Amino acid sequence: MTATREQRVEEALFRGAGLTLENPDYRRAVCTLLQALLQEDLAGGDLTAQALDINIRGVPARIVAREAGVAAGLEEAGFFLQQHGIDVAFDRKDGDVLYPGDVLLHAHADRTKLLALERVSLNLLQRMSGIASASRCLQQRVQKSGYLARIVGTRKTPWGLLDKRALHLGSGGTHRLSLSDAILIKNNHLALLASREEDAALVAIERAWEARSRAAFIEVEVRSEQAARAAAETFHQLRAGAARDYPCLLMLDNMTPAQTTAVLDRLQRENLWDDVLIEASGGISESNMLAYAAAGVDAISIGALTHSVHVLDLAQKIS
Repeated sequence: MTATREQRVEEALFRGAGLTLENPDYRRAVCTLLQALLQEDLAGGDLTAQALDINIRGVPARIVAREAGVAAGLEEAGFFLQQHGIDVAFDRKDGDVLYPGDVLLHAHADRTKLLALERVSLNLLQRMSGIASASRCLQQRVQKSGYLARIVGTRKTPWGLLDKRALHLGSGGTHRLSLSDAILIKNNHLALLASREEDAALVAIERAWEARSRAAFIEVEVRSEQAARAAAETFHQLRAGAARDYPCLLMLDNMTPAQTTAVLDRLQRENLWDDVLIEASGGISESNMLAYAAAGVDAISIGALTHSVHVLDLAQKIS
């Protein structure tokens, strides 16, 4: 059965379901990051707690939402707190919608321990929830406007796989999970293969095609209509003798909505539309994303989702 465009987009760019603590690679990423953050925070101990001589056993605390959003990072925060001897009970789960005043989790431990771990656990929850909230908000705006385009992140992820999981929890796409995950041919790769972008795209795709069994998808970044057409024609020829459902993508980089529309129109006129999925990327924000969605692209990647995060306002309250 032939996969739809939507199914091919899901297969290629939406693969965050495996980013759980049962996944050894993801668990390692979580442990490494949180340990580094804690070590930096407590390098010299908690001077404030020491100075105030606070050491009360068995006190409760809760983490509360101060604004609406989407919960993310609860699995990781719970794991982190439990590793350090804190009892945790959840009132919400990852992916839930939050409203001001909602309690995400309850914790119980010595007051000094709760204070020492507060900043790391809150930073984790605020960042991941902020990414998830923004992703869902943008995706809902696109859907409510009647377009099929999907919102995805980029590789601009300071917190690596944790940022990717946050995107997933907010219904956003993960894109590549790592450099070994997929074949993404960028402009710097093309510059090493030929002087003209359209010639380089052809050479790059033909070389990459033999390695497709090890890649979730093949994508080539293009910056002109001529290069987009050359790449699509190359994919068309290669797919003729292979599994036609394999995801092949064109990333239209830093093109205007009008240029994007012109590329898509040409691909449809020349019967190349079914051979490629189209991602719009570069300079895209909440203010102009609907213009790209209206052009008919399959995916819209927005780096600001992870590199310029608006963290969700959460607070820890100790009784």
